[in-house]
Amino acid sequence: MPKIAYHVDLPDRWTSPAVFASPHSGRDYPWNFLRRTVLDQHSIRTSEDAYVDRLFDAAPSFGAPFIRAGAPRAYVDLNRSRDEFDPALIEGVRKQGHNPRVASGLGVIPRVVANGRAIYRGKLSKAEALARIEDIWVPYHDQLQLLLEGAKARFGQAILIDCHSMPHEAVESIARAGARRPEIVLGDRFGASATGDLMDRIESAFTGAGLTVVRNSPFAGAYICQAYGRPSRRQQAIQIEIDRAIYMNEQAIRPNSNFQAFRKLLRGVISDITSIGSQTLPLAAE
Repeated sequence: MPKIAYHVDLPDRWTSPAVFASPHSGRDYPWNFLRRTVLDQHSIRTSEDAYVDRLFDAAPSFGAPFIRAGAPRAYVDLNRSRDEFDPALIEGVRKQGHNPRVASGLGVIPRVVANGRAIYRGKLSKAEALARIEDIWVPYHDQLQLLLEGAKARFGQAILIDCHSMPHEAVESIARAGARRPEIVLGDRFGASATGDLMDRIESAFTGAGLTVVRNSPFAGAYICQAYGRPSRRQQAIQIEIDRAIYMNEQAIRPNSNFQAFRKLLRGVISDITSIGSQTLPLAAE
């Protein structure tokens, strides 16, 4: 098992209803997992949102907590429902309706990484799959829920900022001829997980930094936005997808020469987001 399910960075003073999360940047690959996969150590990392945790690590300095995965997405996908088991991978699991994520091999225990490359040669036992859920998925989501409840208790609302990155080729597929290529995709499940006003505010934070933004295409938000975005209960969730080519070499999976400059740019964006609904309270992080 990975050594830890998640890491939480708390602010010295909690002054914002925003809660930042990075569920796909975990990179603790346990030895027994690497021994079982048919992929090499570089290929297995292609499903990571590599370095997204570093891009958003300024959030606590602006008064917002930040939770980030410890376990890698190839081991367990925290942006899936705990019951999205893939019958093509997990023994003893029956197909239940059509789920395009599961069908493509991207269930809660993924069968493939980027470009549909298989992770395993055979199947996993259901007992092992359930153990991964209990040891990794459940603790992460329990902690995320506690952070959102903490924000609501302090500020009367919670704003979940779910941070991800996307392959450059995904952006190319939606680029219009003659128009500037989108760099950021914001997802609110077409208005189901956040209000239009909040989407406008967060989009303005990115466009004010000179970034090009589109909404809900090709990514509208997956399980986390669906599960936690409840605007009628003053709990909203927005997914952020960043073009990886801006800050990293996708083939080598390492930061590029623009990484530090882009990270600095995002500090301003994070500052703007954390100011939404914020107030100064005499409360220390717990």
